[in-house]
Amino acid sequence: MGRIRVSVVGAGWYAAENHIPALKGRDDVTLDGVCRLGREALERVREHFGFAFASEDHREVLARRPDAVIVASPHDLHYVHVRDAIEAGCHVLCEKPMTLDPAEAWDLVRRAKSSGRHLLIANGYHYLPKLDRLRGLIQGGAVGRIEHLACTFVSATRRVFDGDGLARWKTVFFAPDIATWQDPAKGGGFAYGQLSHSVALALWLTGLSPRSVGARIAPGAVDLVDAASVAFEGGTLGTFSGTAGMPEGQRAILTVQLSGSEGALDLAVHRDHVSIHRHDGRQQGVDFAPGDLVYRCDGPVNALVDLAAGKGRNLSPGEIGAATIDVIEAMLRSARAGGTPVEIASPSPLLARAS
Repeated sequence: MGRIRVSVVGAGWYAAENHIPALKGRDDVTLDGVCRLGREALERVREHFGFAFASEDHREVLARRPDAVIVASPHDLHYVHVRDAIEAGCHVLCEKPMTLDPAEAWDLVRRAKSSGRHLLIANGYHYLPKLDRLRGLIQGGAVGRIEHLACTFVSATRRVFDGDGLARWKTVFFAPDIATWQDPAKGGGFAYGQLSHSVALALWLTGLSPRSVGARIAPGAVDLVDAASVAFEGGTLGTFSGTAGMPEGQRAILTVQLSGSEGALDLAVHRDHVSIHRHDGRQQGVDFAPGDLVYRCDGPVNALVDLAAGKGRNLSPGEIGAATIDVIEAMLRSARAGGTPVEIASPSPLLARAS
């Protein structure tokens, strides 16, 4: 195909920190169009990275018919931007959270499938070394039929959600719009902003399909502490919990623990470690080297380009992103109802079939 023409809609903090540099580092990519609000900032990003075209209107960027598009706009704009990119014939990488509304998320999955376009979510954990092999072991029966899942995420983001942002934001190419993280109407809070990482990882690793959720959220302007009990298709029970309580500069704590009919598994992402213990004594596992599981997000960007070129694999498909929004939206809905369990609003297909 030659060089892949890629455009970016929403060239803010993280796009300038991660997505665009990852694209620019490839010799098979042409940076075609870029979109963001603010003429001065728009011209700055166009000139610095060498985009061929820039506009504050995403429709003008899409009218150039790029091969692929990265959508990294504020959370509440993802649906419109991804929808329009798919309709323009583009393969799309969408930042997480995919949308704020499960029905919109599943609509994007359907649109991408019917258009024959690849839809990826920026779940960087899925592309870290050997995690796909671990996923194969889990879905291949490493612990037998999964009976219980427990997933916990503690990240260094308190100042993102209740303050003036991370200290390092003061020295980045673009400082983020804090409203994206602190305005509930825009998807502010820990659930959409951070728990979307760990919920997606657990669903992707296991292939479990959530069906109902009961949750509590600590009171505040936005959620900083979340805890949920989840019932999955087939009778599996589980929990998702998390908080923004880690001090800035420290590695996030992320654990996924499974127990099943044949044994148990303990994945400690923050320690680059997994252990699998089976009732029959047979040992299975994956050896992670120190630093293997330190978070990075160039994997989804590279996968987008490769898929647009007709190669590679999508390890962060839209189905996982949509099921993640199923869980988070139901958590928030249950918490507003005092913790009463609620049904998933738009039941997803079995994820093992879609991923």
